[in-house]
Amino acid sequence: MADSDRDAYLSGLTPGARIDHRGTPFTQPLLDALLNALRDPATGHPCLGAARFEWATFHDDAHFDSTTFESNARFEAVTFHRGAWFQSARFRLVTGFHSASFHGKASFNEATFERDVWFSAATFHRDAEFGSATFLHSAGYGSAIFHSFAWFSSATFQGVAGFDSATFHGDAWLTAATFQRVASFEATTFHRAARFDSASFQRNVSFESAVFTHTITLGPFVCAEQVQLCQAEFSAPATLLLAARHVDAQRTRWLSTAELRLRYTEVDLSHAVFEYPLTLAAELAPFTLPTGRPMEEEALATNPDSAVRLTTLRGVDAAHLVLADVDLSRCLFTGTVHLDQLRLEGNCGFATVPPSMHWRGWRPIRFTQRRTLAEEHHWRASQAGAATGWNAAAAGAGQVGPLHLAPVYRALRKALEDGKHEPGAADFYYGEMEMRRHADDVPRSERSLLTAYWALSGYGMRASRALAWLGAAMLVTVVLLMGLGLPQATPKQEATGTVPAGGGEVTFEIDKEDAQNPTGNRFTGERFERALNVTLNSVVFRSSGQDLTTAGTYIEMTSRLAEPVLLGLAVLAIRSRVKR
Repeated sequence: MADSDRDAYLSGLTPGARIDHRGTPFTQPLLDALLNALRDPATGHPCLGAARFEWATFHDDAHFDSTTFESNARFEAVTFHRGAWFQSARFRLVTGFHSASFHGKASFNEATFERDVWFSAATFHRDAEFGSATFLHSAGYGSAIFHSFAWFSSATFQGVAGFDSATFHGDAWLTAATFQRVASFEATTFHRAARFDSASFQRNVSFESAVFTHTITLGPFVCAEQVQLCQAEFSAPATLLLAARHVDAQRTRWLSTAELRLRYTEVDLSHAVFEYPLTLAAELAPFTLPTGRPMEEEALATNPDSAVRLTTLRGVDAAHLVLADVDLSRCLFTGTVHLDQLRLEGNCGFATVPPSMHWRGWRPIRFTQRRTLAEEHHWRASQAGAATGWNAAAAGAGQVGPLHLAPVYRALRKALEDGKHEPGAADFYYGEMEMRRHADDVPRSERSLLTAYWALSGYGMRASRALAWLGAAMLVTVVLLMGLGLPQATPKQEATGTVPAGGGEVTFEIDKEDAQNPTGNRFTGERFERALNVTLNSVVFRSSGQDLTTAGTYIEMTSRLAEPVLLGLAVLAIRSRVKR
């Protein structure tokens, strides 16, 4: 336009007017003249109606500070060669920066977007600042590229915030940002540090298929629902500090050392890949923010506790995995590789057997307390006539039998033994033997032997059971000796000899009369004392030296064989519980 025509056009504009400057090349004086023509006398700030700036080029700094966009604001494919400033700007309807290119600094500090805003495929060649910005509806940054610093500190997203396929070449700061609906960073690439300190996610946040190529400390932040990390890749050392209801880390790839410190969380690590040591730990106290204050966790106040629960390790190579203070009572272990190299630190709790007495028909059943796997609960609950208290499998969890669970128990037993936790390993040995006894591929003779071993001493793990059997065996031995084994009276010695007719030496033969089977009253105090003496000597594999009937001799022989074995099983069980 000629100068006179341009002046006439600008003088005809009023605040709130609709403008169309698609493809217009702006210098700073021209933009200032346009905004001055649209300035509202009541507020002193520019006020635009529907504004179209598609394919426009801003050669100088573009200052839209405190500008109000009453209708749609379209900046698709726009190019900012210098800084773009939107501090305290207000966008009332849809705002689009699709394919925009910011060669200078882009500042949207304290801007308010009252409807949807889209930065899809936008490129920020220098710093992008959205500090304290407010997004009342959806905000989309799909495929946006941030070549330098991206700052969203204290920003508020009241609608959906989408950063899918965005690329951050510089630091990404979302410190103290608030996301009141879903926040999505799917397939986003972070080439530098990403800071989410003090961030608050009121709904889900997704980092699915995201790539972190630089050392990262993600958090501490609070997520009221789920943190989605499925198929994310961490190529550099990573530290994740999260308080969330659920963390889905399926098929994640950890190509460097990592530490996950969590609170209130259920974690799914199925099919994750650990090429370096990874530590999953429960944070016992609230996270401390950089300001020194404890992080607020009101969004998770309805959770029963702050424990961290691991739900599955299926498909994981556990050689580099360390678990500390993690609840494993519902964890699925079958299908885990190198489970014997898993390291368990602190208080890692497992499921336990039903605690109370149950009746199966006329027979009472009581389970001795021990650590068990969730899969054993699922298997026992599925059996006909199962006792109450065993937890059934959740939908989709699948079910495995004793044949698959025996090697899992064996691997966990070795892991605890390698960690010098022998008493804890005893429970997994018990579980391994239980699964062997119930497995389908065990021959009947071996199953009978295992059943006897279980009944007599709980596989050498239950001292009380072995001592009970020992006491019963001793009682039976005493009763049998009193009734059958002790003679009626102590046999007397007899001396017989022959005197030669012509005199000379007399030869005597000393013999003892055969023990006579008892008759009359057999259960007297004297006979009890003698029977008890024989029995106690049998326990320590000694002979009492008392006279016995033929039946008593066999009773003593049986006692000297069986009772020391039961005593040895009791000692073995006690040793397994106190071994260091």
